[in-house]
Amino acid sequence: MHNLIHSQLFLLTFTIGVYVVALWSYRKTKIMLLHPLITSLLVIIAGIKTADIPYQEYAEATKIIDFMLGLSVVALGYLLYEQMTHMKGNITAMVTAILVGSVVGIVSVILIAKALGADPRIVASLEPKSITTPIAVTVCAHSGGIPALTAIVVILVGIFGAVIGPFVLKKLGIESKLARGLALGSAAHAVGTARAMELGAVEGAISGLAIGLMGVVTAVMVPVIEAIMRFFE
Repeated sequence: MHNLIHSQLFLLTFTIGVYVVALWSYRKTKIMLLHPLITSLLVIIAGIKTADIPYQEYAEATKIIDFMLGLSVVALGYLLYEQMTHMKGNITAMVTAILVGSVVGIVSVILIAKALGADPRIVASLEPKSITTPIAVTVCAHSGGIPALTAIVVILVGIFGAVIGPFVLKKLGIESKLARGLALGSAAHAVGTARAMELGAVEGAISGLAIGLMGVVTAVMVPVIEAIMRFFE
């Protein structure tokens, strides 16, 4: 039994099975707190802790999932290529939207966190909240933040944006596929892109592009904004 639980086949089956059940539960209930990223994460952590499985062993057994994530990025690139006609004539608007969104996102979270008396390390951890986890963790580390906290915040922001985003866009009367894709990708990164792909191919492709653009712009703007705010303090 011990060998079975620690086998690669069992851990892979367990991980995929937990996610499938979590996804089914979320689609049935539509309860935000039952989002598959939250429930599957909690169940998997509880499972490997209960079975006394070291994280490194679990990561090694499920590394094929990381490999498949890489392929999914390539798939997004192909999807974007297919939707290139929707980008023609809109490049300036897209870059402007990403730049403004990045600056507003960084400045707003800094001001709110400082107004609530947050520690500088907490502020630094929250600054890259709207970009994909690998870039966010790197930006956080260079700013003196707490990478683990950043990772958690990024996941929660992504889930919140993916769940609430389409509702807000609908209420605001935003019908543009380009605008919806940009909004979900730039505000809710990978989780938002998964939701955007459910809305349509154009939304999914543009959202995937927004992830990359938002990551680059935010990585550049965080130290710039920090320097400007320190100058005015």
